[in-house]
Amino acid sequence: MIIDELTVGMVQTRCYILGPEGGQECIVIDPGDEAARILKAAGNRKIAAILLTHGHFDHIGAVDALYKHSAPADRPKIVIHELDAPMLSDPVLNAGAGLVGYEITAPEATDLVREGDELTLAGLKIQVLHTPGHTPGSVCYLIEGELFTGDTLFDYGWGRTDLPGGNEEQMEDSLRRLMPMVRSIPMHAGH
Repeated sequence: MIIDELTVGMVQTRCYILGPEGGQECIVIDPGDEAARILKAAGNRKIAAILLTHGHFDHIGAVDALYKHSAPADRPKIVIHELDAPMLSDPVLNAGAGLVGYEITAPEATDLVREGDELTLAGLKIQVLHTPGHTPGSVCYLIEGELFTGDTLFDYGWGRTDLPGGNEEQMEDSLRRLMPMVRSIPMHAGH
């Protein structure tokens, strides 16, 4: 698997473009901003899906541009946990209105996921781990033996719990769940 990492937007969100070696398709995780850079990194590959680890503004800011870049029949799937799906269209819930002062929204999700779901997108096997705390629907994606944590877990910390929907007790439970995993497999954080 090829992993390209971009740091995008004003709060330096990590966006990942993944695809099998030699594949014609890729997936994008957390396109927070800078759609043109993300499209350039994807190159000639078709974006088959946009995976969102949660619905905050800094992880969804480029979804609309990436989605509309393709012809309607070729548009990527937009994948998010069912509990965070309302955040895509609500700037208060996604914290954009309160933190950046303007509204950031994304198209409606095409696919809602929950704990234990297994997907195959762009030739990659994906397992969904529900890790609430940062938001009610925060998830990590285990993809081909690598863990993409969004804002559940950072390189040297974890996501905040003081925004709408955050829950410190749930975050502690999620962190306890992830600790054994990140000691043995590569981890890719949201910031």
